[in-house]
Amino acid sequence: MQESATISGASQANEAKHPGELRANRALKMPDFRLEERLTAEHLDFFETYGFIRFKRFLPRERAKALHEALGEITAELVKRGVNEINGVPLIGGKRDDGTPYFGRIPFASLQHEEFRRYLRDPRFDEIIRVLAPGYRIGEEERDGLVVNRFRNEPGAKYKNLGWHTDSLRDLFYLERPRRYLNVGFSITDSPMAVGGLRVLPCTHNQCIPSMLFHKTHFLDMNPDENEFAVETEAGDLTIHDGRLWHRTALAQGHGDASERCVMYLPLMTGPVVKKHEGSRTPFYFHLKKLVGY
Repeated sequence: MQESATISGASQANEAKHPGELRANRALKMPDFRLEERLTAEHLDFFETYGFIRFKRFLPRERAKALHEALGEITAELVKRGVNEINGVPLIGGKRDDGTPYFGRIPFASLQHEEFRRYLRDPRFDEIIRVLAPGYRIGEEERDGLVVNRFRNEPGAKYKNLGWHTDSLRDLFYLERPRRYLNVGFSITDSPMAVGGLRVLPCTHNQCIPSMLFHKTHFLDMNPDENEFAVETEAGDLTIHDGRLWHRTALAQGHGDASERCVMYLPLMTGPVVKKHEGSRTPFYFHLKKLVGY
């Protein structure tokens, strides 16, 4: 049975214990949704109202563990070959305290390992596209492909957190009109509030375009917002949020391995098929991100 907690209920249940405590330090309580074969009217209503939804145990923890191991294999191979970018999309490198290298962001992961290719073949993604993103497709070889993010809090990490942004800015740099874009994220590792993770401003997917672009300074603004909520997940959970929603990735409270959070995003595309290849140019969008250290 699904929990009856709502957004308003979360606000009351997570009030600051002390007057000076930030209201932003709140984990969002939401229904314990599950995605079997079909999205339900309840799923759709929650998503359209708040701009995001979480599905518990989309895959068993064993599958999440296998994906984490596959990520390690990809990393070792890319480091061995000295790869800095894939199909024109830069890798974001990092180093653990012991000097071991890793990547904070790996694009086109499904082109690097069978375990990630298998993930993309889940038939429930067809249902998500049919209901929430008609006309879209899984662009395995387009834009950035299947992206795996690995956030860690340590001196050698470049990808510790991610400032406030909407994905509409990305559309503009790809010379496209801002539109609804689904971020379908799968948690490879547990993501309690202590390891940072997704923060959202509910309902902002319905804002006007100027607010969508300029309400906050994209990527540079890392400050907690009193109206934000943390979306906590466990390994195997799936989240979907509208890219027009203001969202950020918070910094973990821990350090090193205790701070690691791995999540990957489904490559949903629409319009003409433009496949990337080894000779593809790096979009200006990524040069802009370098200015803020990514």
